[in-house]
Amino acid sequence: MSDALLTACPCGSGRPLAGCCGRWHAGPLHLQAPDAESLMRSRYSAYVLDRLDYLRDTWHPRTRPEDLTPNPPGLRWLGLEVRRHRVTAPDQAEVEFVARSKLGGRAHRLHETSRFERAALEGTPRWYYVDGDLR
Repeated sequence: MSDALLTACPCGSGRPLAGCCGRWHAGPLHLQAPDAESLMRSRYSAYVLDRLDYLRDTWHPRTRPEDLTPNPPGLRWLGLEVRRHRVTAPDQAEVEFVARSKLGGRAHRLHETSRFERAALEGTPRWYYVDGDLR
């Protein structure tokens, strides 16, 4: 088995990337994360791996920025802690998380409550990141 298939998933699940967030990043099911928490974890992993295509595709079109910027040189993602996943309506959910990183010798924490919406914008209903509130 290749090293890429055995690499631990950045989301912190303890599973190999290919059997965790990697399955949402690639192939015909790449946009089919089954719930908001799975989508949020896969988006964190996409940030770690600079998968800007996946981030764009899973961002709701009404709030998606024009351009996404790759990670700056030297940025290290250190970990993800999911604090809460809450369904707020049949097709809406929130995920509170803390993502830690380090750049230029300085540690950073991103503590956010993100909003997700399940919508059939391209035929098949799927989850999209809408926006978030920093805490």
